[in-house]
Amino acid sequence: METFFPLLTPSELLVAALVAVVAGFVKGVVGFAMPLIFISGLTIFMPPELALAGLIIPTVVTNAQQALRQGVQAAVRSTVEFKVFLGVGGLALVVCAQFVRLFPDQVMLAIIGVPVTFFALLQLTGHRFNLPRQSAGVEVVVGSIAGALGGLSGIWGPPTVAYLTALNTPKHDQMRVQGVIYGLGAVVLLGAHLWSGVLRAETIWFSVAMVPTAYLGVRIGSAVMDRIDQQMFRRATLCVLLVAGLNLVRRAWFG
Repeated sequence: METFFPLLTPSELLVAALVAVVAGFVKGVVGFAMPLIFISGLTIFMPPELALAGLIIPTVVTNAQQALRQGVQAAVRSTVEFKVFLGVGGLALVVCAQFVRLFPDQVMLAIIGVPVTFFALLQLTGHRFNLPRQSAGVEVVVGSIAGALGGLSGIWGPPTVAYLTALNTPKHDQMRVQGVIYGLGAVVLLGAHLWSGVLRAETIWFSVAMVPTAYLGVRIGSAVMDRIDQQMFRRATLCVLLVAGLNLVRRAWFG
C-alpha cells in the first residue's frame, strides 16, 4: 500500500512531529488552536491539503481526552447544553468540506487568517463582547461560521472561543466545552474528508503518525494550564490566536 512516506522527506517528517508537539502544548494550555498551529506550521513546507489531512486524527484523539477530563457525565451535560451550536455547526462543516479541494491554497489561508487576526486584536485592545446568557439565535450564526471554517480548513476554534469568552465561561468549564464541541466536530470532519478525498490511503498514515507527539504536547500543556489563573488563561488564548492568525495572513499574501 502506498503511504505518506513518498510525500515527505525524513527531515520534513521530523519537523512535522515537532509542530505537532507545539500544537498539542498550546491546546493543553488554552484548550484550542491545535488545527490552527498545525496548518500554520505545516503549510510552510507542504501543501495545505496534506496539512489538513495530517491534523484530523490527532484532533479527534486529543479532543476526546480534553472533553472527558472531568468525566463522562460532565461531557454529556455540555453536549446537551450546546446542542444547537453542535447541530448547526456539524451540518455546515459537512457541506463546506466538500468544497475544500476547489479553493486555491492562498484563498483558504486568508479565509482562516483574516478573521482570526481581527478577533484577537479586538480582544487584546480591550474590546470585549459580553452576553448575559446563551442564545439559540447567536448559536445558529456562530455555529454556522465555525462549521464552515472547519469544513474548509479543519479550524473552527476562533468563533467558538469568541462565543464562550462572551459568555464569561470559567476556565475549566471552557476547556471541557471546547473539548466536546471540537471533539464532535473532529469526528464529523473525519467522516467528511474521508468522503471528500482529503483523507485517503497516502495521507491517513501521516495523520496517524502525528498522534503520539500531539498527545505528548497536550499532556505537558494541561499541566501548565492547571497552574495559571483565569486572566492569564484569557490573554494566553488571545496571543496564540493573534500570532497564528498573522502567520496565516502572511502566507496568504506572500505565498
